[in-house]
Amino acid sequence: MKSDMARKRAYKIVSVVILVVLAFLFLFPLYWIVIGAFKTGKEINATTPVWFPSEWVLDNFSRLFSRRTAPLFSLFGIEGPTVPAAIRWLLNTVFMAVMAMVLTCITAAMAGYALAKKRFHGRAILFSLIVCAMALPKQVILIPLLKEMDFLGLYDNIWAVIFPTVGWPFGVFLMKQFSEGIPDEILEAARIDGASEAKTFTTIVVPMVKPGIGALAIFTFINSWNDYFMQLIMLASGSNFTISLGIATMQAETSIDMGMLMAGAALAALPIIIVFLIFQKYFTQGITMGAVKG
Repeated sequence: MKSDMARKRAYKIVSVVILVVLAFLFLFPLYWIVIGAFKTGKEINATTPVWFPSEWVLDNFSRLFSRRTAPLFSLFGIEGPTVPAAIRWLLNTVFMAVMAMVLTCITAAMAGYALAKKRFHGRAILFSLIVCAMALPKQVILIPLLKEMDFLGLYDNIWAVIFPTVGWPFGVFLMKQFSEGIPDEILEAARIDGASEAKTFTTIVVPMVKPGIGALAIFTFINSWNDYFMQLIMLASGSNFTISLGIATMQAETSIDMGMLMAGAALAALPIIIVFLIFQKYFTQGITMGAVKG
């Protein structure tokens, strides 16, 4: 008995040590970027790494915000007040990621519920096509997407990056798996009580698949935020750039100003951290429920 307890205690200690080491390895790049954003140029370019700045400075952010300017918004040919280009890029990226997240969660939840609980001709074929679409690399459908966005007049518009994400096959697949766990008896009771399809979906289905929606929200937000390839192809004007594109262009212009680039990278990482902290509970529940479902 004592040997079993000692073995469990040793296993727990080893597991904690491994998790701490892995967490450190994953968090260290973020730490290095954030710390580098507040270092002086001398400390950033020092031969010996400076693990903690001796002097906290904001010069890197000052250069980031003063390097370029752009209109705050452009609507119906009317340009708003001029602001630092980094602010406009950040707002573009936040708008893109949030809209993609919201629209993807709505469409994927409805499609997943229909595929899981509705019986109609071609349901199995449709789901098979969705699964097959998950295996297609984005580069294969890039030219058709580019032509479609150009035909719709959306090329070099932030919506050209949002719309291709809305029909994300993985999101439909994920929400179908969560919708499978909804008891048919509850849905049948709602129909007997006279609930409409919309009311059943909003008051019964959505609360029951909320962990899946939370997990999908994080996946979609991060996927949209980091989709540099799609942003590079669909956007051309500097005022429509995302923060990733903007930093890349500034890197090409000032390849030696590592402090400014780290400030931009730290600014780009901040919204992702905030979104993860907001949806962390649902994300953890979603992963756990998915693991239990096998």
